[in-house]
Parts: sequence; structure tokens; C-alpha cells
Amino acid sequence: MTDDNQTRIRDLIDRIARLSAADEWGDDINPTQWVALSYLARANRFSRAPSQVAEFMAATRGTVSQTLRALSRKGLISEIRSQADKRWISYSITEEGLAVLNRRTVIDEASANLDGTTARHLADGLETLVRQALANRGQRAFGICVSCRHHKKRGTGGYCMLLQEELSQADSAKICHEHEAAA
Repeated sequence: MTDDNQTRIRDLIDRIARLSAADEWGDDINPTQWVALSYLARANRFSRAPSQVAEFMAATRGTVSQTLRALSRKGLISEIRSQADKRWISYSITEEGLAVLNRRTVIDEASANLDGTTARHLADGLETLVRQALANRGQRAFGICVSCRHHKKRGTGGYCMLLQEELSQADSAKICHEHEAAA
């Protein structure tokens, strides 16, 4: 790829990110809180610990800890402590949090106007770019559970061979931090 294309791609992604971040201010949250809230809404029950949110966001645990506390104070997420290990914390998005995420953004509106082929090619290209960037940094891809090599279909849901856990249909359709692409 030429340097001109690399520069153009980087500049366009930066512009989209800035448009998106500007749109994410509101409902008393900032763009970092928006990303954490969005992730928690899309993550399965095994992927909602603070360390996993931090890894997904490529942020420090301290930043994410403060972000999660702010979202909890605002009633947008709720904290869940393990009964077996009180040190283990997970988060769940509340109805109020879902309402915040249901607001249409400028990127939602613009992408809704793309034809199906263009949207599919753009999504595929961006996914490839994100996966390559994560691989270059030695970070996990965080994929959809059902597309993982550890996922086995069972009934309407599935079974995680890695965690040895039954999966609901909803969990199978969400992001998992343990995801490894199927061969």
C-alpha cells in the first residue's frame, strides 16, 4: 500500500473518531464513558470485569475503574460481586444505560444511508484493519462468541469448550474476551 493511502486511511479514521466522539457527549456522559457503556451492552457475561473493559478499550485499569464508577453513580450500570470470590466484580448495563445507547448518532445516520454492498465492504475492511492493528500490538480481538473456535452450537444457544459453560442464545451473540477465531 502506498504511503498516500495509509495517510488517507489514518486521516479518515481519525475524522470519523472525532465526529463520533463529539456526538457521544450528552446524557451526562463523555466519550470514554460511552465506549465503556457500549462495550458492556455488547459483552457476554464472562467479559464484563473491569480488566476486560480496560483491555477492550486499550485503556489503563485506573481510567476504566474511574469510568465504571462514574457510570454506576449515574445509574447506567450496576455492579455484580461474585458470591464465591468477593474480589471479583462484573458490571451489567441498566435500562437507563440502554436508553442512553439507543440514541442515534451521526455515524448511525450516515451509515444507514450506505447501500448494502458498500456497508458490507466498509465493515469488512474496518474489521480487518482493527484485527491487524490489535495483532501488531499483541492484543486480543474480542470477537462474537458464536464465531469462536471454542463455541459449539447446542439447541438455541451453545457451549463454550474453553470455559466449559452453557451459553444462552444472547451470550452466543455477544462479545467475548476469550474469543479465538474459528479456523
